[in-house]
Parts: sequence; C-alpha cells; structure tokens
Amino acid sequence: MLSVQNLNVTFNTRKGVVNAVEGISFNLKKGEILGIVGESGSGKSVTCFALMKILDQTGVIKANEIVYSGMDLQNASEKEMIDIRGREISMIFQNPRNAKQKAIEALKAVKIKNPENRYYSYPFELSGGMCQRVVCAIALACDPRLLIADEPTTGLDITTQKAVMDLIKDLIISRNMSSIFITHDLGLASEYCDRIIVMKDGHIVEKGLTHDIFTSPKHPYTHKLVNATPRPGKSIRSLLPSEIKKQEVQHTIQKETIIEVRNLSKFFPGQFGPIHAVKNISFKIKKGESVGLVGESGCGKSTTSGILSRLIDASEGEIIFDKQNISSLTSKNFSKNPIRSDIQMVFQDATESLNPRYTARQSISDPLKNLTNMNNEKINTKVIEASNLVGLPLNLLDRLPHQLSGGQKARVGIARAIILSPKLLILDEPTASLDVSIQAIILNLLVDLRAKLGMSYLFVSHDLHVVQLLCDYIIVMKDGVIIEQGNSHQIISNPKENYTKSLLEASPKPPKLTKAS
Repeated sequence: MLSVQNLNVTFNTRKGVVNAVEGISFNLKKGEILGIVGESGSGKSVTCFALMKILDQTGVIKANEIVYSGMDLQNASEKEMIDIRGREISMIFQNPRNAKQKAIEALKAVKIKNPENRYYSYPFELSGGMCQRVVCAIALACDPRLLIADEPTTGLDITTQKAVMDLIKDLIISRNMSSIFITHDLGLASEYCDRIIVMKDGHIVEKGLTHDIFTSPKHPYTHKLVNATPRPGKSIRSLLPSEIKKQEVQHTIQKETIIEVRNLSKFFPGQFGPIHAVKNISFKIKKGESVGLVGESGCGKSTTSGILSRLIDASEGEIIFDKQNISSLTSKNFSKNPIRSDIQMVFQDATESLNPRYTARQSISDPLKNLTNMNNEKINTKVIEASNLVGLPLNLLDRLPHQLSGGQKARVGIARAIILSPKLLILDEPTASLDVSIQAIILNLLVDLRAKLGMSYLFVSHDLHVVQLLCDYIIVMKDGVIIEQGNSHQIISNPKENYTKSLLEASPKPPKLTKAS
C-alpha cells in the first residue's frame, strides 16, 4: 500500500540547514499496523508529516520514492494532496484539543456518550479521552484507507488509552485499513503493532516484528528503550541504563502532615446543570511522602491537583498546608503569598502551560524572578542546573515553545517546577509525553530529590506501573469521589474495588526482555 525509499527531510533555519530525517525507507502492507517509536526529536512525526506534505514552509522533502497505492506523493501537487488528505490518508494528531466536532453520527461511531449533547460542547469542556475520540471521528469521517496516528493516547488515563487504541484497531480491521502508529510508549506499541521501526536522530536503527524487537533487540538504543519501559517486577533503578545506574536512596516519611484535605468539593457551571467535578473528598499527605492519585479521564484528578496548588478555588471544604489553613486565600491572592514557593506544580499539557512568547530559559527562570530576589547571574546558574537535571539540552534554552518537541516542552515544565525546591510538588501526568528513557531519568531524579530535600509529592498519573515505582500511598478516584485508598503494595497486589482491578488490567504488558544487546 505504501512504499517509502530514502526519505530525507531538512529545515532551513536561521542557524543553517537542520537534517530532521535522513535515508528513511520502509513499506506498509494493506491491513497492517506499523509502529514508529523513538525519543522526542528522533523524526517520527516529521516522517509522517512529510508523507502528507504538511511540513512548515521551511521544510524540504527529498526521496527516491514515496508511493501510496500507485500514486506518487512526492511529486503530487497541493491540489492533488488536498484530495488525498482525508479521503485516502488521514491523521490523528498528538494534541486533540485543537479539533472541532463534525457530526453526531461520527461521534457515535467512536462511542462518545450522549453525542447529541456533546455535539454542542467546546473542546475545553471535554476530558482528554473525549477529545481524542472526537479527533478519531474527524480522521475517519471520509473513510480513509491509511490512518496515521501521531501519539493518539498521550496524556490519557490507562483505561481510556486502551479504549481509544481498541477502538482504532477495531475500526482498522472492520474497514480493512492500514495504519502507522507513532508513539514513545513502547508498551502500547508492543500490544497493537504488527511490526516496529525504531528511529534515532532521523535514522532507522532497527526494524522487525514486534515480538522480536521486545524480546531480542539487536541495537543498543533499542535495548535501552525496551529496558526503560515500566512493567510489573521492575524497580525504579532498573529502568536506567547500566552505565548510570546507582543504588536507590531511601526517603524518610515523617509523622507530621504537610497537607490535609477536608471534605473538599468543586462544582462547575454546565450547559445542562452543575458539574460535580470533586465530591466531598478527604485525605492527608505526610512530609516526605509520595501519594499517587489515579483514575479515568474526568474523575476529578486534575481538578483536585489544581485546587491543592491553589490555581482553582474550591466550592466547599478546607485545605491545611503545613499547619496553616489556606482555604480562605483565593487563587488570585495566593500568587503573592510566600507559601506559593512551597507548593509548585507540573502541568499535564506542557504546551498550554508555557507562555508562547517566552523562551525555555525565561519560562524556567520565571518563578525565581517573581518569588525570589536573586540576581540575573545566579538565576542563570539555577536555570542551567535545573535544565541538566531534567535532561534538557542547554542549546534549547533560547528556543520558543513552538520550536520544541512535546517531550522537550514537558521537560521545561518540570524544570520550572523544581527550581524553587518546594515542600510539596504536585505532578499532573508529568511523564505522559516523555520518552521512556527520559521518563526513567525523571522518575529517578524525583526519587533522589525526594530523599535529598524531603519534598512530598502528589503524583497524578494514568500509568499504575509508574505510580507503583514512585508512590508510597495510592488514592483511586472515580466520578469525583475517592473509592479506594491505601499503601501502594496493597492497592497494586490486592485491590478491593472492581474499578481498581480494571485499571490494573488495562495497563500494557510488553513482552519480557530476554536478550541483552
């Protein structure tokens, strides 16, 4: 169906020509799902953007052959490509919130609940999972024969992720389509792809059958990615490459409470009546403790974390932080309170959380400029230290958000949050868009910082394997209420609620690595 031979993509920039993709070759058979995996900046998305000819104006495409069902895409005119896009080749993009609903029937096809009502909803009124289903509906509206899915489940909870991928796979099979699945989540790729291409720095380093790639990777880079993928039985240090692996440090959980939530509720006005996002929840986080908050999209996780970080005002209830009642402080006034530096947050959507006019350096330094009296020289030193900690190359510090990949923007957000060494760090899906190898580094960094600085974490995540690795205590939410909570081992090994069991069952389980590189 698709043949790509010796594809090269370059971008003309102020600093010269950048080689984004070099010498890429692959074929896609009818009815096949081909996974393209690799770290941020490896060229995964650029490769598929080139196939659809939707690169920026500075992008230049050269290839020996790009042929789709007998059509020469490389030499096709823009008028011809407009006819091909959507009708023949369609794409699910990484960021679903820029899409618009098309039709109620399309929403029904992707199993949106109450599609007649949701037809009138704006993207910001939908959960991440609902937005992603809408994007699927748009991509499939014209019955394409080739579907390109670019990180279609980034940021989604584990059950929604499985539902979206099952939906895409079922539609591909029922419509006899082919698909290219771009992802940094090797666990998902292992369950849904027939073959896998591994990319690094614009090159293909390895390709083969999915089972072979996971059980017997030949290239050291592939082995590194597979090893860094969380799964049952892995320790947090075992995710790291052997050359940087070190002994895990132990953290101390104190008896004192850093934050207590009492009967917290949050209501939002809705078109069809009040929306009860959080309903009368109570819990505590001790000093030095890491608490995981898990649940499906729309269960109230992000709203809860927003309230605790004092970015959203609660409708009812109390928040006691370090023995001080901060409930009466509005989100607007809290930004000027000295406690602001003690509570920091890493946001789920890295793109939306960054000022598009700020460079990475400006974004990371912003908390220091607003909440401290440091001089510029010291601020710059702290920015460099934070960037190194999160694995952000220093040559990216003067780039704007649109010049960074999704993973790089996520690293900027994490660096910005940890630069003040807060007492409580609230992390809302902080590793959802990160490469598995960078995720391993960030998780281990969080472990080290927790032990060194005694920070407490509220870790919101859809990945229960990650939660188990990092968290001492787990809270499970559904429909705005807490349905189960307990120590991490108890929740993972012996959950009481069927809902918790379903979260565990939905987690990807990649084949076991049996051969070292």
